[in-house]
Amino acid sequence: MTTLIDDIETPALIVNEQVALSNIRKYQDHCNAAGLALRPHIKTHKTVRFSREQIAAGAVGITCQKISEAEIMAQGGISDILITFNIWGEAKLFRLRALAENVEKLQVTADNEPVIRGLSAAFSSAAKPLGVMVECDAGAGRCGVQSAEGAVELAKIIVESPGLSFSGLMTYPAPGGAKNVVEFMRRAKDQLEQAGIACPAISSGGSPDMWSAETSGIVTEYRIGTYIFNDSSLVARGACGLSDCAAKVLATVVSLPANGRAIIDAGSKVMTSDTLGLEGFGLVVGHPDIKFTQLSEEHGTLEGATDKLKIGDRVSIIPNHICVVVNMFDTFWLQNSAGEFSLANVDARGLIT
Repeated sequence: MTTLIDDIETPALIVNEQVALSNIRKYQDHCNAAGLALRPHIKTHKTVRFSREQIAAGAVGITCQKISEAEIMAQGGISDILITFNIWGEAKLFRLRALAENVEKLQVTADNEPVIRGLSAAFSSAAKPLGVMVECDAGAGRCGVQSAEGAVELAKIIVESPGLSFSGLMTYPAPGGAKNVVEFMRRAKDQLEQAGIACPAISSGGSPDMWSAETSGIVTEYRIGTYIFNDSSLVARGACGLSDCAAKVLATVVSLPANGRAIIDAGSKVMTSDTLGLEGFGLVVGHPDIKFTQLSEEHGTLEGATDKLKIGDRVSIIPNHICVVVNMFDTFWLQNSAGEFSLANVDARGLIT
C-alpha cells in the first residue's frame, strides 16, 4: 500500500532517497578526482542502508564515533571501520576486542598514552593487531596532540605496544583550517620518517570545506558526514543549495495565537537547539519570509508572514544541524523516485556508548 505524505503523522523526518544518493555520488566523484580515499562518517544518517550505498559508490570504509554505532554497522555487513574516539574502560575494551574479531579491518584513534596502554592490554593476545591512529589537534581545539613532536612520541609508543599497529595520523580541522592541517601533518610525517616510522594514512575531514578537499601532497583520506543529507548550516556556508538538502522535518501548524506568530508540533525533542551560529532553528521551505525563532519541548514558534498559514497546514523545515535531528527519530520516511514513502529505521539511533 502506498503511503501519501498527507497520511504521515507529524512531526516526522522525511528523506528524499534520490537526493541523498546524488549527494553520495557527487562527493565520491570529487574524492576520486582529487585522489582522496573517502571514509564517510555515519553519524549523520546512522543507517546500515546508506552506509552500504556509500561503500558501493566507492568509499573505502566508514567512520563511527562510538563502539555501539560500529557494532550495528558490523552486524549489517560493513567490514572496514574507523572509530574516531579515545576508547577507555574495561567494558568498552572488551566490546572493542569482540568487534575486531567480527570485521575485516578495525581502527581507532588515541591522543594520550593511558588510552594506548589500555588498548594494548586488551589486544596483546589478539590474532591480529589493532590499528591505532594518533589524533592531532590542527586548530579545532578539540581532542588531539598539540604538536608534531607529540604525535611522533605517541606513534613510537604504539609501535612498541603489543597487539597494536600504528596506522597513521588523524585530525578534524576547524572550518577553513585545511592549511593548518597540511602544515601540521607535513611536520609530523617528516619527523616520523626521520624516526624510521612509516605513516600509512593521514586522515582529515569536515563537510563545510568538502569541495576544496584535496591531498595537498600530504592528506590521503577524507572523512565527511553531513554531505549525504546536507542542512541549512551548509547552505549558509555555500557548500550546497536548498535542492541538495535530502532530509527535512515535516511539521503541522497547530496554533495561530497572534498576528505574525504560528506554532508547530516540532519542538526541542525534534529540532536541535544547536544553531551552529545561525539565526533561528532552521529554514522553512517555500517561506523565506517566515523565521523559526523559538523552541520549547513540544512546540516550535514561527514568526513573520504567518498570515499565509492556517491550522493544519504542513511545513517542511531544513534543520541547522541535521546530524542531531536524525538522532531524535527511531524511524524516518524514505521518499523514492516515484514519490512513494516507506518507513525505515534509524539503526544506530541513540547509541552513545
